[in-house]
Amino acid sequence: MNFASDNTGPAHPAIMQALVAANAGHAASYGGDDLMAQVRARVRELFEAPEAAVYLVATGTAANALSLATLAQPWETIFCARTAHVHEDEANAPEFFTGGAKLTLVDAPDGRMTAERLRAVIAAQEGRGIHSPKRGPVSVTETTETGTTYGPARLRALLAVARAQGLPVHLDGARLANALAFSGAAPADLTWRAGVDVASLGGTKDGCPGVEIVVLFDPARGEEFEYRRKRAGHLFSKHRYLSAQALAWLEGGLWLDLARRANGAAAHLAGGLRDKGIEIIFPVEANLVFFNAPRALHRHLMAQGADYHLWGGSLDGPDPDEILAARLACDWSADEAMIARFLGLI
Repeated sequence: MNFASDNTGPAHPAIMQALVAANAGHAASYGGDDLMAQVRARVRELFEAPEAAVYLVATGTAANALSLATLAQPWETIFCARTAHVHEDEANAPEFFTGGAKLTLVDAPDGRMTAERLRAVIAAQEGRGIHSPKRGPVSVTETTETGTTYGPARLRALLAVARAQGLPVHLDGARLANALAFSGAAPADLTWRAGVDVASLGGTKDGCPGVEIVVLFDPARGEEFEYRRKRAGHLFSKHRYLSAQALAWLEGGLWLDLARRANGAAAHLAGGLRDKGIEIIFPVEANLVFFNAPRALHRHLMAQGADYHLWGGSLDGPDPDEILAARLACDWSADEAMIARFLGLI
């Protein structure tokens, strides 16, 4: 019963088979492989962006940090949600890769920044001229860290604030597939049509061993990204193994099918928890479920083999009745038997 993370799940067999097939013979290195040419063409088609620059890296942190470094100067600040992965889970990688750009946080109680809050935080920045950080990119996460999604309309309204200030936009799409599966929107509607300049499309949390696609909708930014990727040590020499993953993941709509499976498992799980009187904290719009339960119940579930994370608080506290928040993450392989066993333990 592993709900610890969508990173803990297995890779999809079709993607593993593609890796084995890619291992035959020789192939050009550093992204010159034929598979990468197919990936580039497929991503441009999916995003309806025929001129986009498309690159692969192995981790979400690299995708985010390199993308932000391409958008931000060292003396600028990056605006993001207080709960954003780039703030809470990347060990200052964006600050490091940008050469010193800071992060300015926007309160987002359900994981989603609002246009009003973003506008107010941007307006408050740069009040001391050259003595303050200069306004820089806006970084938005879709799906958010709380499992909520913006959707096209909300995202357009939010990013209009950035556009009004002439600020570029980065989209952390580690779970973008889940957001697209939930909304049914086209990839373009959650990226460049909404005002995004650089987006990642995460495969690692959606059935791949480890690949993230970075899409720069202005190809003029591509050369800088290439140099930054190489300088940072994130250009794979045996690149075909990244390309093979990405191509197999995208072909035939597998990426969206896997996201739908993960989303469906989370919806099933959330419904079962509600039926048992468990409070669900945030809307379940992707593959994450946040819930409140007494410490004693968490202890019982984990003692019986359930693997998941508390979202604050400690299992070792003295009060068994204290309510603790927790997160359940469903990957594509989460099945009904595992969910039924977990719910049965309550």
